[in-house]
Amino acid sequence: MDAGGSFASSSKTQSRYPLREQILHRRNSRENVWLDRFIPNRSAMDFDYAHYMLMEARKSKQNPVVSSPSNEAYRKQLAETLNINRTRILAFKNKPPTPVGVLFPEASSSVQQTKPTTPRRSIPQTSERILDAPELVDNYYLNLLDWGRSNVLAIALGNTVYLWDASDSSTSELMTVDDDTGPVTSVSWAPDGHHIAVGLNNSEVQLWDTTSSRKLRTLQGGHQFRVGALDWNNHILTTGRMDGLIINNDVRIRSHIVETYRGHHLEVCGLKWSASGKQLASGGNDNLLHIWDRSVASSNSPTQWLHRLEDHTAAVKALAWCPFQANLLASGGGECIKFWNTHTGVCSNSVDTGSQVCSLLWNKNERELLSSHGSTQKWLNLQPKNECIWVS
Repeated sequence: MDAGGSFASSSKTQSRYPLREQILHRRNSRENVWLDRFIPNRSAMDFDYAHYMLMEARKSKQNPVVSSPSNEAYRKQLAETLNINRTRILAFKNKPPTPVGVLFPEASSSVQQTKPTTPRRSIPQTSERILDAPELVDNYYLNLLDWGRSNVLAIALGNTVYLWDASDSSTSELMTVDDDTGPVTSVSWAPDGHHIAVGLNNSEVQLWDTTSSRKLRTLQGGHQFRVGALDWNNHILTTGRMDGLIINNDVRIRSHIVETYRGHHLEVCGLKWSASGKQLASGGNDNLLHIWDRSVASSNSPTQWLHRLEDHTAAVKALAWCPFQANLLASGGGECIKFWNTHTGVCSNSVDTGSQVCSLLWNKNERELLSSHGSTQKWLNLQPKNECIWVS
């Protein structure tokens, strides 16, 4: 108990005036700066040792004595023990100061030694699974697979939609349409992970409950051509068709068309809502990228775009909103990935990939962007954070 009490009292005494200690230390440091390097610093000198050395030198001159080897060895050992075996007497600078913030150097060194190091990530270079996909339609403008919140992959093969459960690697058939209706041109999971929208070649969109494998309804009347792009915003399903029209469908009501967007004059091949649900990005075969503001959407007339971006020189299909910064959008068109500030419509960076960009996906744990590519090099590319420019 006594030891504990003395330690507490001493620590309180040392830290009672920490600010004053810092001020005095800084004042002494400033004074040392102005000291000439040829003038000894009296505060750093050992006068007792200096006096001893001068007296010894005077005695040896007045009474020279030839000492034996044993006496000489004894004198050296005694000098080392008493710490007087030094050659320098004058000191021209102070010793390096102790850092002010470190009161217990032993504790700080132990903390530094036990500080965990961040392990390097191992990025697999080979695929974990390979799934057979016969009758997969070879069409760049279609969106034929989507991974849902329930860890289930939906993929359209010809006229049929299959579900692959990643938890147990099981495969099931959800639905099949006839040749007059199909093939399936797009699939998109709802946010709940149990319902899915299926776009068809005959301009219809079907809604399915995957838990019961039951069709809930068919959305008709909005489009006249194939529906190649889909995306959800809560209960709003946004669809893009071949003639460039974009429609917001409220799946809860009978008259499901609530807003329309018209800005593309060729097929819409990419749709993506921001995480807030306030902005919609659309890309088309006309090389255009549009940013739409949901707050100014109208059901009576086509809504005017917020930004019309014409920097891409090929069809814009790949779209991805950054999970770390709400106003940062990545878009892929041709062999180029561009990063946009959607508040101002300014392109903050552009990366040449050397191969056609098919899709984009942000890493939610690291500041990286994954891109998939088609011709001429079919690969996956992980863009490091220094190539993804953050905007304010």
